[in-house]
Amino acid sequence: MYFESLAAALQMDGHGAFVWSAYLITLGVIVFILYAPRRRQRRFLRQLEGQIRRSGGKAPDAGKEV
Repeated sequence: MYFESLAAALQMDGHGAFVWSAYLITLGVIVFILYAPRRRQRRFLRQLEGQIRRSGGKAPDAGKEV
């Protein structure tokens, strides 16, 4: 193994803070990229459901502004 211990792997000869923060930022961006479309879809479906309820159960007209 390259590092003698877990502490040495985390420190990486003084570069650990930069390396691990880069990994965390990358992981955060990937999670956001995967989560954002689902959140947007749920919000859209809730808004659409509200519009349908307000219109008395009929689907809103496609050409009409709401």
